[in-house]
Amino acid sequence: MKKSTLHHHPYWLEQLDAAPLLSERPPLNIDVLIVGAGYTGLSAAINTARGGRSTVVVDAEDPGFGCSTRNGGQVSTSVKPSLEKLSIKFGEQKARAIRREGVNALEWIGDFIGKEGLNCDFRRVGRFHAAHTPQHYDLLVKDAKKMQTSEGIESFVVTRENQRSQLGTDAYFGGVVFPKHCSIHPAKYHREMLRLALAADAEVVGHCRVTAIKKSSTGFLVNTTKGNVQARDVIIATNGYTSDLVPWLQRRVIPIGSYIITTEELPESKIEELFPGDRIASDTCKVVYYYRATPDRKRVLFGGRVSASETDLNTSAKRLYNDMCRIFPDLKDIKISHSWSGKVAYSFDEMAHTGVHDGIHYALGYCGSGVSMASYLGMRAGQKVLGLKEGITAFDDLRHPTRPLYTGKPWFLPAAVSYYRWQDKNQWDKATKNG
Repeated sequence: MKKSTLHHHPYWLEQLDAAPLLSERPPLNIDVLIVGAGYTGLSAAINTARGGRSTVVVDAEDPGFGCSTRNGGQVSTSVKPSLEKLSIKFGEQKARAIRREGVNALEWIGDFIGKEGLNCDFRRVGRFHAAHTPQHYDLLVKDAKKMQTSEGIESFVVTRENQRSQLGTDAYFGGVVFPKHCSIHPAKYHREMLRLALAADAEVVGHCRVTAIKKSSTGFLVNTTKGNVQARDVIIATNGYTSDLVPWLQRRVIPIGSYIITTEELPESKIEELFPGDRIASDTCKVVYYYRATPDRKRVLFGGRVSASETDLNTSAKRLYNDMCRIFPDLKDIKISHSWSGKVAYSFDEMAHTGVHDGIHYALGYCGSGVSMASYLGMRAGQKVLGLKEGITAFDDLRHPTRPLYTGKPWFLPAAVSYYRWQDKNQWDKATKNG
């Protein structure tokens, strides 16, 4: 990797105008207090404020500090478990309802952005999901056909011979394109969500950490570092940054660091060669890679999990660079301009969860696919606070699992990631050697 000035902040932030003025302190009394000013929290706030409820959103950092401005800008249907696996666990009717929520979220975000006129580089470019071995290609094709037949999920197969029509690499063994998946500028989208929340008269307060939530005769007494707040309803919207504020929630999400780099600007011809259809891309590795061209089609953005344990941004940049060059050998002489990370939240059953615990509303656990689902479930949480029946989702009545002795620190993660990275590399090397 050629050395250059390496910026340790999200590339996305450099395309933003100055942030709007926010409230210095939360009010003493409020109808709705929302903890977390990312997609989930702001989406909930837009709905409660427009519904006539006085609303304040507080965040321990700057609003959007977390993965709402640190993700890769890929928008999919979000629900990871297959219809078959969910049917075994919940029965076919419930399984279909859960899977449908992923489609609902994807459709909703496109409609929402269009209706509100949000300036966030939202495009329905499609996703190329690449197979890292011939066996995974066969499974991809089989699963895609099954989803098309049983769920109506549109896709088409791309053989290895035709792969360069979708992605400029020979490293994979073909794949499947999901044409309805989308790309977005995540920080611009967050800024537009913030604008809508403020326009609806919601208050947003940054650097205001919540230290305790206690039940009171009229709802909840919320202690913050900028004063106490009496709130009728509380929504937790912290996802990968969930703390021991509500230990029941902390025990049910697994924070995982995801790392991203961007290249310096590349010639237009090189971007066109690597991403001819402007697709977003991912692959079948257990420890998945995700990548795309930036919205201005000047850089490559490349992300994934780089090590068994969390690491520093210089180390992650080198490892991601090597992984990127394995897929795109032509990039071995380019420089990296940005390296950053953010925390996503996995659940033990690989599904998002939302509902009410001990009177507190929540939505979290997007498992690395949260752009549309976080926004969608935030909206639904806001509707539930307003007492609207359409706020109920197929996720609401699901058991939200944890594990014995788990308190929010994933001690088991390094061993699992190390094993899966070894497995992925071993499979890929073997497949490449065999042609």
